[in-house]
Amino acid sequence: MRVIAGTARSVPLVCPRGLNTRPTGDQIKETLFNIISPDIPGARFLDLFAGSGAIGIEALSRGAESAVFVDKSREANKCICANLEKTRLGGSAQVLLMDVYAALNELEHKGMQFDIIFMDPPYDMEIEKEVFQALSRSRIVSKDTMIIAEASAQTDFSYLEEEGFTLLREKKYKTNKHVFAVRSAEQ
Repeated sequence: MRVIAGTARSVPLVCPRGLNTRPTGDQIKETLFNIISPDIPGARFLDLFAGSGAIGIEALSRGAESAVFVDKSREANKCICANLEKTRLGGSAQVLLMDVYAALNELEHKGMQFDIIFMDPPYDMEIEKEVFQALSRSRIVSKDTMIIAEASAQTDFSYLEEEGFTLLREKKYKTNKHVFAVRSAEQ
């Protein structure tokens, strides 16, 4: 696993050990960033269930203004910090060792807002739906915030509209997919 492009191009990244973290492969990461590349420069990026931090670090390397990494695992947080140090991107980053819902509350309390929110929760547990529900009530999401969820290929996102989001795009891979959504205009 490595940074694909930008200022930290080709820097290898460390990943937490064990089966609890499932890093996004380089090819899928490259496809994701090809899709969102126009939105990255100057963006405020939020990486939920960050694992190694590879997605947020890729965003910083490609010109995001800042990134906040959230993961409740101590080992994941150590990897994120090590990867930020290796890539020299730590000055634009904040790492939160806490549950995603507590982090969303804290970030809202601080008055933060994000241009891109990426989430990669454990697959097939419907956590994406819970996070979308939390985001639907959160002021960290503006009408222009793009929310990207990585999920297993069979994950159902038909609830997005009732939660106040519009599905922009769905990109399917062999075993997983990326779903791109924004807050609905009526919100």
